[in-house]
Amino acid sequence: MANPPNVREPETRESAARVAAQRPGTHRSWAETREQLRAAATTEPGRLWIIGTVVALLLVAFGGVTAWEISDRSAAASDVVNRSQPLSADAASIYRSLADADTAAASGFLAGGQEPLDVRKRYDTDIATASRLLVKAAANTTGSAESAQQIATLNEQLPLYNGLVEQARANNRQGFPVGGAYLRFANQKMSTSLLPAAQKLYEAETGRLYDDYDQADTWPYAATALGLVALGGLVWVQRRNYLRTNRVFNHGLLAATAASTVVLLWLVVGHAVASSDLSTSRTHGQESLKVLNDARISSLQARANENLTLVARGAVLNDKGKDLYEASFTKEMASLSDQLGAAVKLADDSTGKAPVTKAKDDMAVWQERHTAARKTDDSGDYDGALTQVLGAKGSTGECFDQVDQALDSAIAHEQHEFTTAASDGRGALTGLPLGAAVLAVLAAAGAGVGISRRLAEYR
Repeated sequence: MANPPNVREPETRESAARVAAQRPGTHRSWAETREQLRAAATTEPGRLWIIGTVVALLLVAFGGVTAWEISDRSAAASDVVNRSQPLSADAASIYRSLADADTAAASGFLAGGQEPLDVRKRYDTDIATASRLLVKAAANTTGSAESAQQIATLNEQLPLYNGLVEQARANNRQGFPVGGAYLRFANQKMSTSLLPAAQKLYEAETGRLYDDYDQADTWPYAATALGLVALGGLVWVQRRNYLRTNRVFNHGLLAATAASTVVLLWLVVGHAVASSDLSTSRTHGQESLKVLNDARISSLQARANENLTLVARGAVLNDKGKDLYEASFTKEMASLSDQLGAAVKLADDSTGKAPVTKAKDDMAVWQERHTAARKTDDSGDYDGALTQVLGAKGSTGECFDQVDQALDSAIAHEQHEFTTAASDGRGALTGLPLGAAVLAVLAAAGAGVGISRRLAEYR
């Protein structure tokens, strides 16, 4: 008699579970979990448990991502206020101090062997300020290779420049003509080494500032999306509950919805307010400061070139055969005019516009007096031209001082505008990361309580 054919036992849930039990631990656990979920999904209590778990995880994820993204934006806003903008301002001050020192050196040289005490003090103060700010910048610009390179260049070249100025002074006191050559060489080093390095340092630090602005202003898309999904899930669960039980409210789910709504509104409104304030600080604060700093530097360089025109007495020509320093003066005054015009447009109130308008008026008088001084010098009256440039009253030096003081007032006002707006932007995010995390946990707990009340009805 033939052996009966092998009959394979039908696959059932019990046999599948038995086969899974014979597999390695990891596969067995996954199979058991899958079977449990499949079985749970066929009953209303099981579905409720799955729904509650998913909603709770969504709410916790919403709170965690919100706390993470807003902490990142808040840190960037704090960097704008406390690190990158002050470093950018310090870099601008380094540039201004160096340019002013060059102007003071030329003014002191023109005054003769007995350099005026106030001019010497101004030069010494500028050099000391630049040195101090370089030390500060070196300590705070960690991670920026470009900034470190420019700081090294400035630290290397500044003592050399100072030495050339001292040589010019020593020869000028003894009446040696070579003093003028030393001063022109010092100005060349300032123009070709120190000021370009200071400009690159300023641009690098300002670039970092704008990077922090962009990071702080980036919208928290992930947190917003999770918040909408979590709220949508809560609304769906409550509608499902209503359709199955005719109960309008589930207190736990209602509390979870309220907490999630608060977090989402806090996120949207808080970040929108912060973004608006930071945008204001950038447009009406930082952008104005940048233009005003550029204008002040142009005025300083124009003044230095004006002085050097008298020091060189036409001995230095450009590639077009014209007086190098007079041509540079004309170029810097044109830049100053453009920058003052831009500063007037950026100023958003009368307090900011008034000093800039005054600087424009003083600049116009400066140009008129400079033209008169050049005519006097060209006619052979060097001493008369010197008085028109360095005199206390009615000189171009008086106009330069007035322009510098007006720009200083405008910069102080715009710095205050920046600090106020940027601090408000940072403040709009204060407390949001912690608040979002706490409310999200409470929302998850509320959802859990609401679902557990429904589960209790099946026991």
